[in-house]
Amino acid sequence: MSLVSPAAYADSPLFHAREGMALSGYDTVSYFNGGHPVPGRSDIAVMWKGAVWQFASQGNREAFEANPRAFAPQFGGYCAYAMSKGRLSSTDPEAWEIVAGKLYLVHSPQIQRLWQQDIAGNIAMAEQNWPDALFD
Repeated sequence: MSLVSPAAYADSPLFHAREGMALSGYDTVSYFNGGHPVPGRSDIAVMWKGAVWQFASQGNREAFEANPRAFAPQFGGYCAYAMSKGRLSSTDPEAWEIVAGKLYLVHSPQIQRLWQQDIAGNIAMAEQNWPDALFD
């Protein structure tokens, strides 16, 4: 467990962002309204929580800006399965699932199959480890 209080990192940039780009440049809104991830465009982007978020359309950008937490991936975009084990791992934007209206990303299609064996249990464990795993 981290000695850092939740208040100390409440507004810290907690999102996994390769080279500053959230979701490797994929449009986070597309997971919800298109049923599959779509690469975003560099000319339709916004900075939020220390990362650049790109979108495939102006409408998706506007939806995100109206309520970013509704579209942002859980556990800062780090692998949900690794987080269930108390570890950090990068993700593959093509390995994902929406559960109860929330976006979860995992490291790879192989890891996704492991995660899917106990989604509810893995989410519960990951929630216990987040965000303390960032500071371990």
